[in-house]
Formats: sequence, C-alpha cells, structure tokens
Amino acid sequence: MAKRSGNRVDRTCFNPAAEARLPYELRLMDFEAAMRDMYDFFHDINSSLTDRGLRRFEDMLRPAAMSGLISDLLTSSLANHSRCLTENRFFNGHPDLIVSGLYANDSVQAGTEGVEIKSTRKKGGAVDTHGAREQWMCVFVYEVDTETEPARDRRPMTFTEVYLAHVAVADFRTNPRGRLGTRTATLHKEGVKKLRGHWIYRMP
Repeated sequence: MAKRSGNRVDRTCFNPAAEARLPYELRLMDFEAAMRDMYDFFHDINSSLTDRGLRRFEDMLRPAAMSGLISDLLTSSLANHSRCLTENRFFNGHPDLIVSGLYANDSVQAGTEGVEIKSTRKKGGAVDTHGAREQWMCVFVYEVDTETEPARDRRPMTFTEVYLAHVAVADFRTNPRGRLGTRTATLHKEGVKKLRGHWIYRMP
C-alpha cells in the first residue's frame, strides 16, 4: 500500500492584518512552522503505524489526551521558532511560553509575561482552562476524521482555526463542578467574541 502524503498548511488562510498586533515579536511564519511541525509529526508516526497494520495515532488517543499532546508539542515548536519566547520549565507553570531570560532559569509558577497555548476540537475556540486569569491566550482548533471508512482512507488531523488574544478575568465564566471534577473556566460569550476577533488562521 502506498504511503499517503502529509497534510499541508494553507497559507491563504492566514490573516495578514493579525501580524501587526501579535505580541512578543511573534510572526505568522512562526505559527505556520509550528503547524507544519505537527503535520510532519503525525504523518511520520502514522506512516510507521499503518505500515505495521496498526491504527492511526489519532484513532488510538482519547480526545482529551490528544488535545493535551498537541498543546505540548505546539508549545515546544513555537518556542523553537519564535524570536524571544521559550518554554516555561516550571512543571504545570503558567503561561506555557514565557519571555526568554525574564524569569530565573526560565521557570515560573505563575508568570505575567508570555502566552498560554491551548488546543481543542471545539469550533470557535471556546476551550476550558484551569482558572480565569488575565493572559495572552492562543487557541488552535483542529479536526479529526473519525467517520470515513475504511479507516485507512481517513483525512489527516487538520488545523482549521488559530486565535491569539489578550483576555481578562472578566472575560471568563466559571463552570459547574461535578462530584469528581475539577472546577474549570471558559471564556463567556463576549470573551469568545473577543478571541475570535483576533484570528490568525481560519479555513473556510
């Protein structure tokens, strides 16, 4: 069976007007490179898996685990491509990307300068967070084909939207907590509107 080609970033879907307001010297090319890194990663892994008769990586992972993995990989990739941001070395520290050299050992539990990275399958970028806080928040929205049969013909994971906006505590609503759950916060209607108004990449 011939190997399928990897996914590609559609440059026509970037918002040229977004570059002027990107923080921390980020560039559209940084996001393009990070997305391309993810496509290459999934293509390489899936080529190896399918050659062995195994399921695609996307079909093995639970949605929450996949979102967490993609967020972590995007954080690492953006740190590699950006000019002044690096990964926060504090375990579960906030934000994910911080200004290089600003905090001791590039490690901070709760910093104020940097970008939090999230990924979700929810269209529009309304992603859950562990708490409401003022921050630069970047959300990558992606799609996974789970329906096409046979499974080997399924489309690769695809980024459909990318947003980056500065949000405040007042832009969030607190979600109800179940008996076994952890309280989370999500941008409310006006907060999501603010996020969507600062789109970087959006497929039709």
